[in-house]
Amino acid sequence: MTTAPESALPTPAGGWDGPDDTTGSYALEERGALRRVAGLSTELADITEVEYRQLRLERVVLVGVWTEGTAAAAQRSLAELAALAETAGSQVLDALIQRRDKPDAATYVGSGKANEIRDIVAATGADTVICDGELTPGQLNQLEKVLKVKVVDRTALILDIFAQHATSREGKAQVELAQMQYMLPRLRGWGESMSRQAGGRVAGGGGIGTRGPGETKIETDRRRIRARVSKLRREIAGMATARATQRSGRSRNAVPSVAIAGYTNAGKSSLLNRLTDAGVLVQDALFATLDPTVRRAETPDGLEYTLTDTVGFVRHLPHQLVDAFRSTLEEVAEADLLLHVVDGSDPDPIGQINAVHTVLGEIDASAVPELIVVNKVDAMSEEDVLLLRQALPNAVWVSARTGQGIEALRDVVAARLPHPQVDVEVLLPYSRGDLVARVHRDGEVLEELHEADGTRLVARVEPALAALLDDFTAPVAGV
Repeated sequence: MTTAPESALPTPAGGWDGPDDTTGSYALEERGALRRVAGLSTELADITEVEYRQLRLERVVLVGVWTEGTAAAAQRSLAELAALAETAGSQVLDALIQRRDKPDAATYVGSGKANEIRDIVAATGADTVICDGELTPGQLNQLEKVLKVKVVDRTALILDIFAQHATSREGKAQVELAQMQYMLPRLRGWGESMSRQAGGRVAGGGGIGTRGPGETKIETDRRRIRARVSKLRREIAGMATARATQRSGRSRNAVPSVAIAGYTNAGKSSLLNRLTDAGVLVQDALFATLDPTVRRAETPDGLEYTLTDTVGFVRHLPHQLVDAFRSTLEEVAEADLLLHVVDGSDPDPIGQINAVHTVLGEIDASAVPELIVVNKVDAMSEEDVLLLRQALPNAVWVSARTGQGIEALRDVVAARLPHPQVDVEVLLPYSRGDLVARVHRDGEVLEELHEADGTRLVARVEPALAALLDDFTAPVAGV
């Protein structure tokens, strides 16, 4: 079998020596190919195993209740809901905001407004209404009775996006766990689903004391969901143990860790690619990254560290997701430094920062040293830059797209990382090249000289490595 000469192969954009973004390109192509099909029925279907109300969002109307804050903030929240809906594969037809002191206990928006929304749904031909909040099971039921179409809340929408984007075994298990926890209190029966299974001999001949009306199907479904939740928790706990083992291995080797966190679509994956040539998926969509990616990087003076890209946060991130993704988010809580990436071109970057800090508090990561990185400065006006600089005086300003400020960020990260504490001067024989390499990898080499008897190193290292080097303490040069 002969192979084509290299000259006959198509040259990739940027040449053969450019960064390898194969993984990200394939993932983006695959994700773009898996879009929802228009025209599917949105009728509630009775599924044999579990009455899972599958989301098929296509033509939607958005509904928000403005209870506090400014009108601009309420509009931004609804605009974010629209972006979430589009990420899930929907077409937004209309959006409505109602001013209330608090959501209506029965229908979220009140009976009069619900009737108005029903007319708008009928006029636009929408098949789904998405509410900008988490609805109670009763509100969900009442709204669907009035509107005659499927009603979805913000939590279910975010869970649906996560279900579309999860690729790893751990990510899929975490999303399924969150969905099950959300679904359990919202199970409803309809048709024959409320009928009871037969007890007594019909159910298997249990005999005296077992005959009776039996379970309803909805009770059976609840029991099955609880069993599935227990199994998923055990699986995720096992995966969390493996992840903790990986972290402890990096800790034993004294490799500092840096976690990239921030609001969804702030440019975290783009920044990771810029710093490490990781080639991970970059997409202008919310929650494009769910599975954490760990890559090695190096400071300008040669100190190695790990960079971890994590799932993005959002305002009112469902607590089911925070709970399910806790093992993944521990990468942030265990980091030596947190790069908090902020989208500087967003209309409300301070609001994004506050939302991220809320989630960091929930996962016990508030104590991690934080470096705020304002991204997308190429898309900001000079006035916006000046205003934000006053609010964030210690931030680093970059553009992951153009590379602006990346070198300055590398320098700041190098200064903020924990540095080795023990000064050593050793003369390592040329047969111990492994120790020379380890000092370069895990320590800071201040001076290196090649002499007749070996390699003289003046360096700073961790105590454990210093103990290994005790036998090679170098005599003072010239003595």
